[in-house]
Amino acid sequence: MNSLISAASVIAARLAVELASTGPGVGQGTVAGQPVEGIARQPEAKGKIREELQGAIQRLEKARARLRKADQFRVNGYSEIEQEKLNLIKSTYKTLEELENYKNETISFLNKELHLRTISENIDTFEAMTEITD
Repeated sequence: MNSLISAASVIAARLAVELASTGPGVGQGTVAGQPVEGIARQPEAKGKIREELQGAIQRLEKARARLRKADQFRVNGYSEIEQEKLNLIKSTYKTLEELENYKNETISFLNKELHLRTISENIDTFEAMTEITD
């Protein structure tokens, strides 16, 4: 069942990417095709159409540069967040290890203390038995 879900997820992702890339492709074709049609209809407006097209291309390049900068910021931001999360996990793990060590030391100390008290009580008991039997 899991392999079927995995395969369906891959196919759905591919279809989503293909559909998402179709829109921009159609838009770019329209942007490139409309000025050519305009020049074909009005050859005398060729210079003005080229100027407008150059201005549009410059604005698109600026927008692309801003999007790249935003994407780089997003990637770096996620990287910083992931690094902080990793540092927090490591710190928490280290703290848990220290607490485990303290717990083990405390248990060891208490076991030794209990053992010493038991020995001490046994010695006292043997001394009392020796006094009684003497």
